[in-house]
Amino acid sequence: MNRTRNPLWRTLVELRGNPRACVWTEPLWGLSMALVLPYASVFMLALGLHDAQIGFLATVAMLSQVVFGLAGGIITDRLGRRATTAWFDVIAWVIPCLLWAFAENFWFFLAASLVNGALQVTQNSWDCLMVEDAERGQLTRIYSLVKVAADCSALFAPLAAVLVAQLGLEPAVRILYVNAAVVMTAKIVWLYLWSRETRQGAVRMAATRRQSVWRLLAGYRGVLGLLLRSRGSLLALAVAALVASVTLVNGTFWQVVASQHLHVPDALLPFFPMVRSVLSVVFFFTLIPLLTTAVDLRRATVWGFGVHLAGQLVLVTIPASDGAATPSTYAFLGLCLLLDSFGAGMLFMLSESLVALHVDQAERSRVMALQRTCIMLAAAPFGWISGWLSGIDRTYPFMLTSALLIIGLVLVLVRWVPTHPDAEAPA
Repeated sequence: MNRTRNPLWRTLVELRGNPRACVWTEPLWGLSMALVLPYASVFMLALGLHDAQIGFLATVAMLSQVVFGLAGGIITDRLGRRATTAWFDVIAWVIPCLLWAFAENFWFFLAASLVNGALQVTQNSWDCLMVEDAERGQLTRIYSLVKVAADCSALFAPLAAVLVAQLGLEPAVRILYVNAAVVMTAKIVWLYLWSRETRQGAVRMAATRRQSVWRLLAGYRGVLGLLLRSRGSLLALAVAALVASVTLVNGTFWQVVASQHLHVPDALLPFFPMVRSVLSVVFFFTLIPLLTTAVDLRRATVWGFGVHLAGQLVLVTIPASDGAATPSTYAFLGLCLLLDSFGAGMLFMLSESLVALHVDQAERSRVMALQRTCIMLAAAPFGWISGWLSGIDRTYPFMLTSALLIIGLVLVLVRWVPTHPDAEAPA
């Protein structure tokens, strides 16, 4: 069949074991969190929170992720990749969704942000579960499929738009959070039943079974040495930290600038991530594979930073009308979505792939946990900073992201480390 000739389609069809379980259950994200995330910040504004508080909550969430992320490697090694993913998905998503669903004030959101930080534990264990038994040559395509699954989930956004139009913002979002808790529970159970513990996971469970938590924490000193001695891991860490910071600001304030600065109606907000996701899927099956076929990923990373930077600059320069959004406003937003869908999609896949390709395989869990901790520490201040900037001018957070993307572009051009040093990359 013609479609299986596409490398991404072929990888999807041929996936087996844990990679298949992780990738094929990922679209359930679309029937849970993806429905409600476009309204998260606007929902907070509707309940009386202001921009600085929203930015502060984003920083608190990041700091919580730092704490959980540091413990994530130990927990993943002790409990195993499979069990850790199941238990901490409940803690990180089901419990916060219920808190958000019944939120009345700032303190509900603060509690949910603190608990939601556990997502760094399950992110670490889920990554290990997905890639440890996979072929090294498949990693880039596997992470591409994960991004495609997340993007396809946005196709369900009109369901949320209809609910908001019929019931109003606040009651609709509360219903969507309850729905997210239920669907995420189904996803957790399905993934647990379909997956198996990895070979490396079984080895690490046996090796750490009789070791104390303090001894395992002390082991991070040696892991830190592995990280600091690897130029490739340090580069991957820097790239991932910049991408995480830009993603944090966009995820928190993109909808705010569209709603409050450009006067886009609330009912239309879910359609923007939907369009962005559809475009991203198209790029992942057409242009992006052409840019990631080389042994070395430098050119693809440069493209990702450059195009995403162009999208952020377009968003900053969109003129705001005095009343409702005009056709030109939507045209500029469409161009911004086109650029962001390619740039952000490319950077997500590459930042995850670079970390996985440069990591020490024998200590994958603890090295990745340490890297994620550093990434969250680096990104955490930008939640508060962008909230403060948004309180001054709603476009200022995206001037900040533009500066971060320029730094990333320069870093890749000047300090690049090949992912396959023993292979000669084509020009």
